[in-house]
Amino acid sequence: MKRIGVLTLVMFCMALVGLAQTTDEFKPGGRPTMRIFSNYHSTFSDGETASAFELTRVYLGYQHQFSKELFGAVVLDVGDPGVGSLQMTAYVKNAFLRYRKSGFEVNFGMISTTQFKVQEGNWGYRYHEKSLQDEHSFNSSADLGVSVAYQFSEVISADVIVANGEGYKKLQNDSVFRTGFGLTLNPVKKLTGRVYYDFSSKEHTQSSLATFIGYETDQFRLGAEYNKQFNRRFQENQDWEGVSFYGTYHLAKKVKLFARYDKLYSNTLAGEAEAWNLSNDGQTFIAGIEFAPVKGVKLAPRYKGWSPDDSSQPAVSSLYLNCEIRF
Repeated sequence: MKRIGVLTLVMFCMALVGLAQTTDEFKPGGRPTMRIFSNYHSTFSDGETASAFELTRVYLGYQHQFSKELFGAVVLDVGDPGVGSLQMTAYVKNAFLRYRKSGFEVNFGMISTTQFKVQEGNWGYRYHEKSLQDEHSFNSSADLGVSVAYQFSEVISADVIVANGEGYKKLQNDSVFRTGFGLTLNPVKKLTGRVYYDFSSKEHTQSSLATFIGYETDQFRLGAEYNKQFNRRFQENQDWEGVSFYGTYHLAKKVKLFARYDKLYSNTLAGEAEAWNLSNDGQTFIAGIEFAPVKGVKLAPRYKGWSPDDSSQPAVSSLYLNCEIRF
């Protein structure tokens, strides 16, 4: 915690210096925010069908611009914990200050992590499907800690994050932190590449490698990623890998087509006949169309299929109508 305390002090000192140097008139201001994720779906598996309405997420927040450089936000994540159809649980997902000036940025508090933030932005459909790493818990989307980023030029930027490592739904109860380093490249205007590596040590060291390449134009965007986690959950030699390919095509001003393919696979330990995480290995197929009839509302009828590597498990197919409402 001493390391985070020092970084916090540095951040606030820099913020004060920045405020003292501000000469242009600035009017502080803030606003409330809200996002709602809901769906209706039917799932087909092994000759059985199940249908349901779901309210999967509600994000309630407030953000405030204190100065040109200093910004703060608080966001509550109200979601279904999976323990009861009528139960919802609230967590503080974000509660942070951000200082940004001249290509330099510091975030402190309950912040968004950086492992798959770029990938999630390129995928673009968080309201109906998390990115591969988020969906399969390669890391949490938010955590308590500090991140520092610097834009060296239009071509290259780098970032460092030191975080709790437990995610925003758990409190830190030890001195083990998760430290990550990222490098983002934009060699040409529409092309983005990123490499990220992090590690966290207990009896064994868990580390993660995340790579991404994406291309975006006014008409379409494409993304591909390869991810690997070594000693997953600090279990020696238990590695898990995943690839994800996705794309979007703008059919009309308010209509988009999208598709995605994920593949997860784990290694086989010495002396074992099957992969250690076989029950979670497999392929996911997603395809659909998104309509944005008015600002702040998105509707997406889509198909999702799961094909497990474990031959004893049935394949699963689902039809969804997803909705996002944003204020």
